[in-house]
Amino acid sequence: MNKRQRIKKNEEFQEVFKKGKSFANRQFVVYSYRKEDQPEFRIGLSVSKKVGNAVVRNRIKRYLRQSFLEMKDEVRSDMDYVIIARHQAATLDFHETKKSLQHVLRISRLLKKR
Repeated sequence: MNKRQRIKKNEEFQEVFKKGKSFANRQFVVYSYRKEDQPEFRIGLSVSKKVGNAVVRNRIKRYLRQSFLEMKDEVRSDMDYVIIARHQAATLDFHETKKSLQHVLRISRLLKKR
């Protein structure tokens, strides 16, 4: 995942929170905001200290980035996504994380039709 595909600035996070829509399951909350002029999707990750120590938080973020990379053809490219990990996300392995993320994106209808 290259730097153009990441949301880093607080203002960008706040824009997605205020103007976007949110969908959730037990592990993740996904905020999405459509941007017409954007050639590829961007993601911002948020994992609270309440979820676990630094090792656990970084593992969750790695799993989420890799899941998005593997789903890049299915995910709409004109969107900004902010993913907030909930406490239950700390117990998931990579495949469970990807499956849970796909579930939330399917609920929100953000996955392209195959």
